Amino acid sequence: MATLRELTALPEALSPGHRLCAGCGASIIVRQVLKAAGNTPVVVACATGCLEVTTTIYPYTAWRCSFIHNAFENVAATIGGVETAYRVLKKKGKIKEDIKFIAFGGDGGTFDIGFQSLSGTMERGHNILYVCYDNEAYMNTGIQRSSATPKGASTTTSPAGKVVPGKPEHRKDLTAIMAAHNIPYVAQASPSHWRDLIRKAENGLSVDGPAFLNVLSPCPRGWPSETDKTIEIARLAVETNYWPLFEVEDGKWRLTYKPRKKVPLEDWLRMQGRFRHLFKPENAAVLEELKAFVDAQWRALLERCGEQE
Repeated sequence: MATLRELTALPEALSPGHRLCAGCGASIIVRQVLKAAGNTPVVVACATGCLEVTTTIYPYTAWRCSFIHNAFENVAATIGGVETAYRVLKKKGKIKEDIKFIAFGGDGGTFDIGFQSLSGTMERGHNILYVCYDNEAYMNTGIQRSSATPKGASTTTSPAGKVVPGKPEHRKDLTAIMAAHNIPYVAQASPSHWRDLIRKAENGLSVDGPAFLNVLSPCPRGWPSETDKTIEIARLAVETNYWPLFEVEDGKWRLTYKPRKKVPLEDWLRMQGRFRHLFKPENAAVLEELKAFVDAQWRALLERCGEQE
């Protein structure tokens, strides 16, 4: 991996001046991932969502690389088709240079309505890197719950009230689902641990075949949280074991970071308005269930990685 000085010297493929919200985790994630490509040309495909609508408002674009916008549900198929065309053209000698292919999608376009496209693209073995910036809801269309939304979170379609205390279901473990596709590389990352994220993006771009990164993307608008606390919130998600950092390379699971001392989950939850109601006495059982779920997921991950508590 390049040094920090070398990384900062690389040109920015995503320019400043885009219209993402202040404190949005997605732009931080995109910049870190694109740094991993170095000076190799990249083609970026982007599903409809926050990242797309704020970076490509006609007639402007924030992208300094080849860029394709497609429908909400098929970014994986789009980038897979482009990668296939590239291989054909290179085989015919019409393209000489090496090119990397990256897809970005939010959790709505990845976990839910884009899952069929994603699964098929991974199964077919396209040489691409798919990056999910996981802000845990359909933020672009009004902060509706998705299958990435954690239990107890209040959204516009799972509002916390007297009858239902936020979303009643636990979030989907998409990272494990992608690992079950038996692709060369799968990882979970956070923008707070930038060296870890960039290294994982480099790994994903270097393998022969498909790779998948699931990256937590704090959303001040939808969570809601302070705009200057994005990285702190992302770091606390890791330190509370809510968002563990790990990778699965050729089927082998490995932790890439283990907190020295687990931070109470409440410290992370209190920084977000979507969980405010969980600290009311009548919702104590929901809070305890969420904590138990996080602990169980962590223990299962340790077992997969051959680690001890």
